[in-house]
Amino acid sequence: MAAEPAEIAIEAIDVWKEFGHVQALRGASIAVRRGEIVGLVGDNGAGKSTLVKCIAGINTIDSGEVLCDGEPVDIHGPKDASRLGIEIVYQDLALCDNLDVVQNMYLGREAHDRIHRLNEAEMEKKTAETMASLSVTTIRSIRQTVATLSGGQRQSVAVARAVHWNSRIVILDEPTAALGVAQTRQVLDLVARLAQQGLAVVLISHNLHDVFEVATRITVLRLGRNVGVYEREKTTQQEVVSAITAGVPTKIAGIPETSG
Repeated sequence: MAAEPAEIAIEAIDVWKEFGHVQALRGASIAVRRGEIVGLVGDNGAGKSTLVKCIAGINTIDSGEVLCDGEPVDIHGPKDASRLGIEIVYQDLALCDNLDVVQNMYLGREAHDRIHRLNEAEMEKKTAETMASLSVTTIRSIRQTVATLSGGQRQSVAVARAVHWNSRIVILDEPTAALGVAQTRQVLDLVARLAQQGLAVVLISHNLHDVFEVATRITVLRLGRNVGVYEREKTTQQEVVSAITAGVPTKIAGIPETSG
């Protein structure tokens, strides 16, 4: 059954994006409810990263619209997205290896006291609270430098940083890439906890096993278009793979018919 509009935290409708002569998106759409994990899958060049970058304000859309809680919003840059509670965790994590966990959590947003000194005590306290709220227990000390952390621990810091700033929508770009089995399990458990806390989560991944592990719905893009939205419990990996490799663009409300 379709979600009621009030349940949808973030929705991109009929998004078109062109880079020079390359039409990256051709009416792509995605909707994510509060407390839901939606897997966004597709082959290389399908438009996955372009679509989420439009939502996160990295790319400006040529046409189409983005709705938060059912209301149209204008997103002209990352700061606009952050104000709406949209945070994206990129595959490279954008962490500084030479800084510790607390410093990475507050990078560029440091807390200061009344005479403009760094408020280390407040930053440590709130970092510890965020880590505890997400049940991140594998990091020995929040004063460890990121360079000493494993891949799974680094991913946990990047996700915690996104959640730390009152985000409501978290977009994860290939969060388990290059991780071992145990570290992948750790990250997937963390992703599941985000949804349990009521956040809307978009999970981009080439690993369908990971997607089927945590996602409730799966949106498939092919050549910049939607080719299907699948309920995880009512589909198979084989069906999704077929959509990724040979799917026929679907007619979705708000998307005009296209040829080719």
